[in-house]
Amino acid sequence: MKNFSHKTCRRNSGFSLVEALSALVIGTMILVAILGIYRRAERSAAAITRRLDESRLAGEVLQLIAEDIDRTVTLGSDVQITAESKMDARGYSIGRLTILRTIYDKKNKKETFEKVVWQSSYDYYGDTDSLILYRSHTGMGSEDKLLDEGREDWEQSYSFIPICSGVTFFRVQVPLKDDLLDRWTRTSMPPGIIVTISFAEPFKTVEGTLDVLDEQKSTRTMTPDRTKKVEFTIAKAQDKIGKLSSLLSEKRRSEEQAAEEKTAEDEKDQKVEEEQDKDDTTPQDRKKDSDQGLIRGYTMEELNNMTFEELWEIFRDEFE
Repeated sequence: MKNFSHKTCRRNSGFSLVEALSALVIGTMILVAILGIYRRAERSAAAITRRLDESRLAGEVLQLIAEDIDRTVTLGSDVQITAESKMDARGYSIGRLTILRTIYDKKNKKETFEKVVWQSSYDYYGDTDSLILYRSHTGMGSEDKLLDEGREDWEQSYSFIPICSGVTFFRVQVPLKDDLLDRWTRTSMPPGIIVTISFAEPFKTVEGTLDVLDEQKSTRTMTPDRTKKVEFTIAKAQDKIGKLSSLLSEKRRSEEQAAEEKTAEDEKDQKVEEEQDKDDTTPQDRKKDSDQGLIRGYTMEELNNMTFEELWEIFRDEFE
């Protein structure tokens, strides 16, 4: 039976301190890399989810505003729409849209039947530096009787209800020809209403105000008066016939002119080819002509009747 020394057994019994530290450092590096990848993936997923939620929320808000306009602005009703947009003291773009519908009672007295207000203001009690969007509905009829009956006495005088928070851009404009008006207080109906909202992170402009990138804004154009008359004219039948006749005559003249130009070009090309055929006679052709008593394809009688210029054109190559 072989005897092993105590020193050899102790050396093979486990890992050394250097090996254990190396394994710990490598494991820590792998764990840190995995946690970093997981954190970046989590932030990316949160950003994508937030972007989707912001886009969905903006679309829902714009749809609610459009529904208020479509429901309030009806045929035969007396409706006035006012809009105003400006910059607040902190540089945020805020707006206010008012839809007022009035009726006349038995005494022919004008009364407010329904009033809807959409406006944004700074969120003083929120966790983030942003705006909050409110909606107010007042008038003779209530939208939700159960909600109105459950209000406290102090709530009866305050009709604004918060719709959403975290708004960083809210603007209401009225298009007029080539301009966008930030203020509309006329009694007439505006030609359109452009509402823009965003929940994205704002940046500071050169003027010191806050703005959002255009691709991060949600905009919707609404038409309050869909029954507006569109002016149009119907052309008379005689005018149509005369215009068609003039167009056909002009087309016919252009076709005839093109045909004449093509014929002139063909005749010119044919003359050039005939002259080249006269000048390109080979010695074999000349010998053949001499055997037949011809010179360059012409008889002596024909040559005698020619002028000097015609003879020069025939025999010019022999003198060059």
